[in-house]
Amino acid sequence: MIITMDAEKEKNVKHFLDLIQKSRKGKFKVYIGMSAGVGKTYRMLQEAHTLLKKGIDVKIGYVETHNRKETHELLDGLPVIPRRTIFYKGKELEEMDVQAIINLRPEIVIVDELAHTNIEGSKNEKRWQDVLEILEAGINVISAVNIQHIESLNQNVKQITNIDVQERVPDNVLRLADEVVNIDLTSDELITRLKEGKIYTEDKIQSALNNFFKSEQILQLRELALKEVASQVVRKVENEVPKNTALRHEKLLACISSNDKTAKIVIRKTARLASYYNSSWYLLYVETPKESSDKIALDKQRYLINNFKLATELGAEIIKVQSAKITDTILEVVQQKNITTVCIGKPHLNLFEVILSSNVFNKLLNNLSSSNIDLVILS
Repeated sequence: MIITMDAEKEKNVKHFLDLIQKSRKGKFKVYIGMSAGVGKTYRMLQEAHTLLKKGIDVKIGYVETHNRKETHELLDGLPVIPRRTIFYKGKELEEMDVQAIINLRPEIVIVDELAHTNIEGSKNEKRWQDVLEILEAGINVISAVNIQHIESLNQNVKQITNIDVQERVPDNVLRLADEVVNIDLTSDELITRLKEGKIYTEDKIQSALNNFFKSEQILQLRELALKEVASQVVRKVENEVPKNTALRHEKLLACISSNDKTAKIVIRKTARLASYYNSSWYLLYVETPKESSDKIALDKQRYLINNFKLATELGAEIIKVQSAKITDTILEVVQQKNITTVCIGKPHLNLFEVILSSNVFNKLLNNLSSSNIDLVILS
């Protein structure tokens, strides 16, 4: 009995300490832009100077000026935390010194290029993981990222630019931000900055104009950035403004199959919807008897594992059910989890074909419609 009481006391103390620690977490501000050169780093450094003049202990944790004259000049007068030197493949390279930042405990630290991949051998693989560690230590962070680095927008960006961006930031990292600020320029203003040599050196300007910096691409990336910041505002309103009880709380369910090679699209688009509605979401995989682990091909198993990993990174809870009745299982999960929106792939996707070919498809539609549940068929 004494052991049980002690254990209970310890649990209560830990819970209280966790609450205290959570309240001590640093605040997180992110500048977001449609591309390189819009002025995110410049704006962060301007803000650092303003904070310093007000007596705030602000330090530069990591800033990349890309040798842009106007931006580089703004570093003058700002306290910079020395970078950590790492020897990698015979070269001396530099990374942000996370431990030095935590030891110095500035009130605010500026950390550029949130999507950066750290050099092999660093404590964390990604800089956004460094930032989370700094925030956990109670230090406020101002950072920056381009819209093409947001995980759930990967396919959209690839379609616009024909570039598969490798360095990506999970959406839930951006959702942790207390403030997201869009640094906006028109496509003409951005191209003018490029031609004036304010973004890249002269030898790279023409190549940039022929590739990434095309007016139609910039416009589309600008739209993505504006939409992202708008959705952040919606989330802030829903979190901070007293809720109207008449409004329903959205919960989304994405459904995929093992044969669905385009499941990543369904996952990313559902994540975007969940992000827009500031809602929780789930990924459902129904394992039919013919898809048991001893029968399914290895390549399909890899697809599933990768899709589960992606969905988890984008904030989903994975639900895996063994059943021969796909539609009935979907309806059961919808009821159990109080789902408001079911997301499936468009007709050429395997899962939809399975449902459509079954004689209970009408049952799915009737049940969802009678329960005021949306069915979204994603392209």
